Amino acid sequence: MGLVVALVAHPAAAGWPPFLPAPDALPSGIVAAVEEVWRDPTLVRTVQGEPLAVPLELYRVFFDAPDVTAAAARHLGVARYRVSLVGDRTYEADDRDGARGVYVVLAEGPERRVLLSTGQHRGALLGTIGGRALTVVTLEERSGAVVPQLTAYVRIENALAAALARALIPLFGHIADRKLAEGFRVTAAVVDWASQAPDEFCRWLAGAEIPPARAAHVAAALGGCGLARSAPVAPASRDSRRGAAR
Repeated sequence: MGLVVALVAHPAAAGWPPFLPAPDALPSGIVAAVEEVWRDPTLVRTVQGEPLAVPLELYRVFFDAPDVTAAAARHLGVARYRVSLVGDRTYEADDRDGARGVYVVLAEGPERRVLLSTGQHRGALLGTIGGRALTVVTLEERSGAVVPQLTAYVRIENALAAALARALIPLFGHIADRKLAEGFRVTAAVVDWASQAPDEFCRWLAGAEIPPARAAHVAAALGGCGLARSAPVAPASRDSRRGAAR
């Protein structure tokens, strides 16, 4: 099954997202940002990734360690972006192509994650454009495969850029959706590598330039990798990168 995409109608909504904890359980700055996005998003997009035949628990390990996943993806040559853990469930990301920002995990469940991101993109045409996104990610297990899906509520702060986005989304929506789905494709490639070549992955993890605590976290979730620092591991073979081509 290929990438499935839908444009979701979302008239201006009042109230509070039903998938989040009550507002009084969150910092006031987070509450204000969520309300701004939820009540008047510029765009709402839903993207479903391809099923990946791995245990849900394994997929969650890498989804919940995006800094490690990004480092592994760079090693495999399937991505350039960088992610760093900068606080409690808070990450800084840079796609190395003009976009950077910070996101925080607001809610976690067995099959759901809710993220709030704030960032900006610098381009030649419109300069620097800022925005926020409230993203709901579901990870469902169906017939032995993990099926990831996300719905992103996006608010663009630049009025001209927002108007252009609304006008052009029928023509160029697939480009936005491929960008949204990039994380699923990259995660699938790394999970596929770790599941098909666990010894090779563990050797890479032992020598990777990753904070030891983060490497140990992933190793423990995988059932333990010997984390004595070792020589660098060469990029994985083409066969072990099957997921990157999907």
